[in-house]
Amino acid sequence: MGEPHIAARKSIPLELEPGTYYWCRCGRSKNQPFCDGSHKNGTDFIPLEFVVIEKKRRTYCQCKHSKDAPYCDGTHKTLSDENLKVQIKE
Repeated sequence: MGEPHIAARKSIPLELEPGTYYWCRCGRSKNQPFCDGSHKNGTDFIPLEFVVIEKKRRTYCQCKHSKDAPYCDGTHKTLSDENLKVQIKE
């Protein structure tokens, strides 16, 4: 599997209603941080399904490198263009 695109070098705070969601792993979705099916065009990525049990404000990863996906763990602060060799979409 290749490296994901970096959708943004910042988290996105959201308060989601209870339900099932699909977090974009490829970074190509136009509906960040959620999947819009863009991974189907030439990637091996599949979205991450996650369930919100109760309405709660959380920060969601947009750099696609968090170790706690779909939640932000601050990894976006440590990424560099040279060692990732990915297209930055900010």
